[in-house]
Amino acid sequence: MGENKNDIFSNLLFSCACEKYRSDEQILPEHFLAIHLSGETHMQITGKNLVFKEGSIILVRKNQLFRAVKIPGSNGEYKAVAIFLNEDVLRKYASLHRIPEQERYIGESTIIIKKNPFIQGYFKSLLPYEDSTIKKTHSLSDIKINEAIELLLQYNPDFKKFLFDFSKLHKIDIEKFMLQNYKSNVPIEQFAKLTGRSLASFKRDFKKTFGQSPRQWLQGQRLTEAHRLITKENQKPTDIYLDLGFENLSHFYFSFKQKYGVTPTELK
Repeated sequence: MGENKNDIFSNLLFSCACEKYRSDEQILPEHFLAIHLSGETHMQITGKNLVFKEGSIILVRKNQLFRAVKIPGSNGEYKAVAIFLNEDVLRKYASLHRIPEQERYIGESTIIIKKNPFIQGYFKSLLPYEDSTIKKTHSLSDIKINEAIELLLQYNPDFKKFLFDFSKLHKIDIEKFMLQNYKSNVPIEQFAKLTGRSLASFKRDFKKTFGQSPRQWLQGQRLTEAHRLITKENQKPTDIYLDLGFENLSHFYFSFKQKYGVTPTELK
């Protein structure tokens, strides 16, 4: 059995898996706060590899590339609960409490929350909603988000810089970003958005920076890394093609042979 997701509100997610589960690449649309109740998550997030184990509580910033491998714990179960901090609710909270919009946030995008009885208790309060027949309403969802915001600010008042920066994505260093994220299997349009550019501007700046189109460069980088992993680190093609951004094994083999004249297995 693979992953089973049970959406309680649009902003609250229970995630369960009884076997190892690998998620697709996605972009986080909102900040989220999550706890791992059993098992662990191996997460690739905007160029970083992180591991979160049972009991971990994390706060993750929106507009990041995200992929996860979810591994069941010793009890055979993986379970996590996440609440997404909707921007509309954050804006209303800031207005009600007279919190000015913050300057552009430049701190850590993934923060580990140390054990805190109030935040742990908050997540316990969410568990009954998993199976409860109580009517789920937008107002109830907003109440739970506001509670999470309040607890986070009590835990660390500086989190207002993280939570209440509503500025739009701005142009960032395209070379640095792409070298960190070339393995991510997302459309070119998403790369453009995450670097703060229109598609046309992204393609123009990309050509100036790398001398190639995005698709040509991405495939070249992925294949070069595949060659290195196979020849230098003795990794199996079947173990690496998804992590390098290839959608299927046959496409990986075809592209590899086009570049190197042999298939990945023949190379070894």
